[in-house]
Amino acid sequence: MPELIMNGPVGRLEARYHHEPASDAPIALILHPHPQFGGTMNNQVVYNLYHTFVERGFCVLRFNFRGVGRSQGYWDGGPGELADAASALDWMQLVKPDAKSCWIAGVSFGTWIAMQLLMRRPEAEGFICVAPPSNLYDFSFLAPCPSSGLMINGDMDRVVPSNSVAELTVKLKTQRGIKIEHEIVPGANHFFEGKMDELTSRVGAYLDMRLAAKENEGKEKTKAIAAPVIEADDDFVDDDTDE
Repeated sequence: MPELIMNGPVGRLEARYHHEPASDAPIALILHPHPQFGGTMNNQVVYNLYHTFVERGFCVLRFNFRGVGRSQGYWDGGPGELADAASALDWMQLVKPDAKSCWIAGVSFGTWIAMQLLMRRPEAEGFICVAPPSNLYDFSFLAPCPSSGLMINGDMDRVVPSNSVAELTVKLKTQRGIKIEHEIVPGANHFFEGKMDELTSRVGAYLDMRLAAKENEGKEKTKAIAAPVIEADDDFVDDDTDE
């Protein structure tokens, strides 16, 4: 988990990066909760999401938004933080230009930024939103949501009620060709205190399902390409041929 200092839009961005040697290793970017309420890249949910992706062979990056930790700059209310996230994803794609897939994940405020970034980056094929504050921020820009993904929250979350996340998920499910899963962790609060293992288990199971589906799809395409071509039989005689 090497420390990393990247160039951001307004100065340095402090980050942690896990590298996989395979040239086509998938990449994942994880965005932390609200900076003005103590959110950092070392938040426990962010940390555990990071390792959930690492365990599945991803190159993974988490970083501090501007003004947090050793990242330079000042809180910008959203636009600047989105620029930071875009810059971080650019860095990952320079390091791994042949990555076979790209995922974006966020926690609380970080989900709002993550989904805005998702709208701007068509190469992102999946997302994980943990405790998305759908009652506090406008997610109507997801029209349509460009990728399938998972939204997960706790039923004891006093910041983001489950019914608010459920309503957002239902709206997104109506978009053609996109499937949004919604899971609720019983007894979990906004930051999943005492429920971290169940959170990571559910996120891991979702990732395993998506990765397996992608692998199977790749195998089917390979089979189709490798299928033998049946050539016409030279001895075939068409009975309808005029003599």
